[in-house]
Amino acid sequence: MKIVQAHALDSLDDYAMVDAPLPQAGVGEVRIRVAACGVGYVEALRALGKYQVKPPLPYTPGNEFSGVVDQVGAGVTDVKPGDHVMATSGGAFAEFVVVARERVDAMPSGLSFDQAAGVRVNYETALLAFRNRARLAAGETVLVFGAAGGTGVAAVQMARAMGARVVAAASTPAKREFALAQGASVAIDTEVEGWRDRLKEATDGKGPDVIFDPVCGPLFDPAFRSLAWNGRHLVVGFVGGPIPALKSNLTLLKGAALVGVDLRQFLLNEPEAAATNFADIQRWLGDGTLNPPVGRVFAFEEYREALEFAFSGSGMAKTVVRIAQD
Repeated sequence: MKIVQAHALDSLDDYAMVDAPLPQAGVGEVRIRVAACGVGYVEALRALGKYQVKPPLPYTPGNEFSGVVDQVGAGVTDVKPGDHVMATSGGAFAEFVVVARERVDAMPSGLSFDQAAGVRVNYETALLAFRNRARLAAGETVLVFGAAGGTGVAAVQMARAMGARVVAAASTPAKREFALAQGASVAIDTEVEGWRDRLKEATDGKGPDVIFDPVCGPLFDPAFRSLAWNGRHLVVGFVGGPIPALKSNLTLLKGAALVGVDLRQFLLNEPEAAATNFADIQRWLGDGTLNPPVGRVFAFEEYREALEFAFSGSGMAKTVVRIAQD
């Protein structure tokens, strides 16, 4: 089979598509023929060795994907060859991947392989943020930064599904239009000059109750200062560059909280709550409450371009590498 691999993480030129033995499913494992693999900013960061946790070498990118089961190992009775599935596991820039059974889930009815390749990380992050960290209530107002990106789109749709009013912040007119199409009530730009006034107008003078922030850029401090009383600022990521700081007295003055959102640790430390969340996400995907848009799609051979594009932050929705064209 073909697999993308690097023995160093200094640049994308370190990666090459090579031949590798076809892996075999062991006890409690499932082999999947990969159809499509989702690629986000964090995956691109990890591929360049710039993520907070460096992967072991040799490294194959790809953490969430969709595909078709083609082999099951001993002890696996509830998954069979031919099943359409989505999974989370390292090394999905490959034609076949072997995954532990518990990392594999059935694709919700109506989803394409491209859609299913970008569901788990983004939508699980959004629900973790709003349900388990912010305790979002229906009728509250949510400000979503990076609202046209993969995580941002998931946050817009999730907040709407939970009964909130969404204000989308995005850098270009096209991205703002896209965020509105995903369910945001209003969209504002991200120019620093006069931004707090525009946010105040967009929230009817009250300020947002919850901020979903995967950017944490120049508007981090102004956004926190704009929170309504008892507001919650959710720190999801740092796409905006250098990690910003916040004066601790602002939490007291605003009666507000700065809350971290880390899906990886949530899955490890709160598995029962995570399972409940994902069951709800599957149900909402199945009934159309959530409808993941697909961003730019790259062919398998364009894996470097896909990683570079995801790292640039210029795309909308989730970038996808289509491993199997059929």
